[in-house]
Order: sequence, then C-alpha cells, then structure tokens
Amino acid sequence: MIRAGFLDEATRNELTALMRDGKAESRVTRRANALLLLDDGWSCEKTARALYMDDDTIRYWHELYQEKGLTWLAEFGYKGRSCEMTAAQQEALTKWISDTLPRTTLVVGEWIEKTCGISYTRSAIIKLLKRLGMEYRKPKAVPGKLDPAKQAAFIKAYNDLLNNMADDEAVMFADAVHPTHEVRPAGCWHERHQSCHCPDQWS
Repeated sequence: MIRAGFLDEATRNELTALMRDGKAESRVTRRANALLLLDDGWSCEKTARALYMDDDTIRYWHELYQEKGLTWLAEFGYKGRSCEMTAAQQEALTKWISDTLPRTTLVVGEWIEKTCGISYTRSAIIKLLKRLGMEYRKPKAVPGKLDPAKQAAFIKAYNDLLNNMADDEAVMFADAVHPTHEVRPAGCWHERHQSCHCPDQWS
C-alpha cells in the first residue's frame, strides 16, 4: 500500500501547475494526476478507475517516481522510425516544393503518393516538411511597377483619337475581364531561406 503525503510541497505545487497547463501533453498530465491522487491517499485501484487505466500501471508509475523523481514524467522510451522516403526522394520533394510552392499539405501528399508510392497522414507530412527545412507562410506582396512613359503615351494617343474622330465614328469600351486590383497573397509551403513574392496590383 502506498502511503499518502509522499510528495513535498514544492513537488506537489509543480505537479498541480502541470495539471492546469492547457498546453501540456495529455499523457504527461495523466501521470502527474496519478501521483497527486496517490499523494491524496487514493489507492492504486481507485486511481486506476478514475483514469481508466489498470492499477499495475499506476503502481509502476509510483515506483518510477520513487526511483527517478519528476524527470521520469516525460520519458516514454519511444524512438521515431526512419523516414520511408529515400534521400533521393526527399531531395526531389524539396526541389518540387521550391519550384511549385504548394498551398496545402493535401497537394504535397498527393505528389508523394503519386511519385514515391508512399501514403502519409497530414501530421506526418507537416513533420516531414519541417524536418526538410520547409515552412508555411504567406508571400510578401510586391507593388506592381507601372511605366510612366507608356501611360503618358497611351493618354496622348487616346486624346488624339478623340480629337480627330469623324462624325460617324464612336469609341467603344469593352470590359471582358475584371482583374483584381490588389492581389491577396495566399499561404504556401517553401524553404525557410527562400523568398516568396507576388505582385499586389496590375500594371
């Protein structure tokens, strides 16, 4: 039987703060919760029922705490598996992203599956892209550069046309398209050191 009150005040405060941290990993806070309940005098069986676990696991967590202290809380003994893509495939993916600037992980996943025959989840694609030095952000808008000389020439030609028209002539205007005056940059994946720009107006 585990005696209550085995945690000192500082440790208990630290575990309580961890429990209240909304950004902390759930499996870490679950361990902290178990230690706090045991320290309150709960049995391993009661604690296990509250956390939907088995009592042997709760008992083992207490043993690990006694042996390693709080450093054990975030130890899970897991090592990620090696990447399924070869070095050449990863290099090809990096070049493709730099050339095409894909907007979503869905597009990236489709390319990987079509080119390499490997299927990744969205979270796995994000981890892969970050490991390859990629990031997602909106490109910087660059103002369009208008040519004052061409504008002046067009205005002169237009005025000349109006001033020299015959009585049976008329100027007709057509608006076949409606280009956006200010382009809105869309986010995309690209290498961290790669600059990304788009024009913000039509010239």
